[in-house]
Amino acid sequence: MVRDPSGSVWQIAHVARAPVVVRPASEDEVEALARLWADGWRDAHLGIVPDELARLRTLESFRERMAAGLSEVRVAGPPGAPLGFCMLKGDELYQIYVAAEARGSDVAAALLADGEARLAARGVPVAWLACAIGNHRAARFYEKSGWQRIGTWTDPLETSAGTLFLEVWRYEKVLPPSR
Repeated sequence: MVRDPSGSVWQIAHVARAPVVVRPASEDEVEALARLWADGWRDAHLGIVPDELARLRTLESFRERMAAGLSEVRVAGPPGAPLGFCMLKGDELYQIYVAAEARGSDVAAALLADGEARLAARGVPVAWLACAIGNHRAARFYEKSGWQRIGTWTDPLETSAGTLFLEVWRYEKVLPPSR
C-alpha cells in the first residue's frame, strides 16, 4: 500500500509478466532482424571498435550475415516484429541482441537461456562468447547470467574487406549435460 500526497491510499498490484516465448526465426524476418542487429550493434559498439570495422558493418552486411546464419537463429517477439534474437555458431553463443524498447525486460535472459540450452543439447560442455572490450552493459549481463570472463582473445571478424582482427573479452560458461 502506498499513500499519495493527498492522503489517499493505493494498493499496489504486482502483475505477473507473461513468459517470453523463444521460437525459430523465419525467412520473412531477415530484414527486421538485420535492422535490429544493426541498430543494436551501433548502439553497443560505436566508439569502442576501430572506425574501419564500424564503416564495414553496414545494414547490408548484417542482412547478408543474418540470411546466412538464419538456421541458427531463434527470436523473441511476435512474428514479423522480433524484439531480440540469439544466433549460435559451433560452440559459440555468436550473437545476442535485443531491441532498445525490450531492454530491461526478460527478453535477453530468455534468449540467453535458450541459446545455452541449444548448445548443451549439442553436447557442448563449455560454451563461449566474445564481447567487445568496453561493452560494459553486455559484460554485466553476461556475468549476472553466470558467464565468466576468462581473458582477452583476438577474434577474426569476416567483413566485405576481408578478415579484421579485434581484441575482445572472452567469456565462457560450463553447461549442464543435456537430458
